[in-house]
Amino acid sequence: MKSFLESKAMAKALRQSLAERNINISHSECLELVARQFGLADWNVLSAQIESARAKLEPLPMPSGWFPTGFTDTKRYRIGLDPSSSGCALIECVVGREIDLGNERFACMMQSIEADNYRGTTLRLTASIRAEAANVGTIWMRIDGTAGPSLRFDNMLQRETDGAIYGTSGWIERSIVLDVPEEASSIHYGFFLKGYGKVWARNFRLQPAVDGTAITEMRPPSPERKILPRQPVNLDFMALST
Repeated sequence: MKSFLESKAMAKALRQSLAERNINISHSECLELVARQFGLADWNVLSAQIESARAKLEPLPMPSGWFPTGFTDTKRYRIGLDPSSSGCALIECVVGREIDLGNERFACMMQSIEADNYRGTTLRLTASIRAEAANVGTIWMRIDGTAGPSLRFDNMLQRETDGAIYGTSGWIERSIVLDVPEEASSIHYGFFLKGYGKVWARNFRLQPAVDGTAITEMRPPSPERKILPRQPVNLDFMALST
């Protein structure tokens, strides 16, 4: 089925097809018929939807020093500066909820810095975020060493309070506090939208935490201890599983 973005071409094809049957109507009348095919009141309503959809396809300017992560799907997400609000970044899912994004689909804007000036300190990342019909919107921070897994990480998704935001909300300030180990090599932070909707962020600040501030690091769940056999079994593959 054709997209409503192709409405003018559909109207032209309709007019030609009707003319071949000696039915002559104007192009504007065909546009009205196409609008009705899409369940809309008239061409003005459809035209407004087309303009809105095309605007969403235009890439947003990226603020200096920030970048989208490599896994951000630019066909499904728009990411960059909000053209309607100075000093505000936006991540927007540009497809409808009828399109399956997959369980792990999300888009992220981030920044990375060297850890040299911060080793041995405790850092507080603070930003304001708001959401519109969002599955999940949040800020995050990660501290890496030169090799191996991340040393510290928090994206607020494990919190019961003061964590990620869902649905539609006004501006809410959120913070992450992590200590920077001596072996740290780099620090990464930003915000992301998981799933559908929109999330905005502004007023990012990265500064030393006040003494005594609680660390917010995400703790990996403790693995369940499996009960293992005490000796090898069925090495000749003769016994069947029950």
